[in-house]
Amino acid sequence: MQLKVSPDNLLEWLALQVNLVPIPLLHSQIFPVVSKAILEAADRGIFQAVADGHTTAPAIAEACGLHAGATQQLMGVLTALGYFTYKDSHYALTHMTEKWILEASKSSLHGFMLFNNRVVWQWLEGMGEYLETGRGIDMHSNFGPEQWELYQSAMWSGAISEAEEFAKRVPMPRGATRMLDIGGSHGLHSAAACRKYPKLSSVILDLPGAVEKAAPLLAKQGMGERVVHRVGNILTEELEKEAYDIVLMSSVAHHLTAEQNHTVAAKVQQTLRPGGIFIINEFIRPDPAARPELVGSSTDLFFGMTSTSGNWSVEEIQDWYRAAGLTPHKVIGYRAIPGRYQVVGRKG
Repeated sequence: MQLKVSPDNLLEWLALQVNLVPIPLLHSQIFPVVSKAILEAADRGIFQAVADGHTTAPAIAEACGLHAGATQQLMGVLTALGYFTYKDSHYALTHMTEKWILEASKSSLHGFMLFNNRVVWQWLEGMGEYLETGRGIDMHSNFGPEQWELYQSAMWSGAISEAEEFAKRVPMPRGATRMLDIGGSHGLHSAAACRKYPKLSSVILDLPGAVEKAAPLLAKQGMGERVVHRVGNILTEELEKEAYDIVLMSSVAHHLTAEQNHTVAAKVQQTLRPGGIFIINEFIRPDPAARPELVGSSTDLFFGMTSTSGNWSVEEIQDWYRAAGLTPHKVIGYRAIPGRYQVVGRKG
């Protein structure tokens, strides 16, 4: 997926074609303002205020405890972005906002936005230091209780649209009954898979801070004993031999070094039953020689800066499988999430 500037008329199209439009100015001046405007609007309750019937700028400002003039300016940006429509001094939510922004929506990204506004925005100030040193901040080791709670809510929000597609397209081994979900915290992937496959149950292995804050999120799934948490660190945890038919590790590999990912693959090979599968579910680092891809490239930089490594290529992941005695099986791209893939290995 690419992020492009779209012309509104023929003159603008011509200006783009002959390189008269200062695109770098848009990237460096407009885009940061746009990002922060959306995050603050979510955090300050702007979208919910309109949903609650406060539809003029003064009414929105009063409901949210904000300055009326500044709120009017913010609403102009959000309307230009398609989050609101405007007519006769009144704002209305668009379908995009109703689906993806409002906290009550089952597809809501609200938690993700709060985490990005309150935590991630400060991290971005450290990009210069990361570029100088190549050392990420290893975010999990710096989380306190509040950060863990915001993080788990964000991961829940980010996984909602993915989990159902995961369950529909996962190449589940025939007759599978046991699943291990490494770093699965909120349990959305496990719950979706167990709903689709009634004989399946899942154990979610995750760090203590994650389990503590993710437990209420898992409880919302209503899966009872079919999906349960187990506190532990995959790098130090001993796994049962030939105990699972499927092992999922979603959005964890980018937190680990190549050596650590080799270690995990070896452990998974031992804990899989014959015919079982290991899925590393990740944004993939694009091949620099191929067509540029913004999602994979930007998440690679972000994860490198905030964690241990960054994104991995399909080839690197498959090399871990081969070294562990697993056979690369399938690579399944998500239709709704560009740059995101299930990279599947199989135990013979």
